[in-house]
Amino acid sequence: MTKLDLSRLTPFQRKVLKIVKTIPSGEVRTYKWVAERMGSPEAARAVGQVLRKNPYPEVIPCHRVIRSDGRLGGYAKGIQKKRRLLKEEGAIR
Repeated sequence: MTKLDLSRLTPFQRKVLKIVKTIPSGEVRTYKWVAERMGSPEAARAVGQVLRKNPYPEVIPCHRVIRSDGRLGGYAKGIQKKRRLLKEEGAIR
């Protein structure tokens, strides 16, 4: 597998994407969860902004990150696509 080129991203952006890449198929995590894993528990909104510009959504599964209240949140390719991907993975009904 080719290594992803994240060199144009900031250290914060790279850290977000590295954490999100570890979320297993069929599971979801919250923006806050990602922020807490980074050691920046107040950075949930910033995490969302990074994921909105994810350069590799096919490899770094940003669709697996949802809001703390259980709602799906946003997705650059559209909320219906996010819902469909999560249903296909069995993460939601």
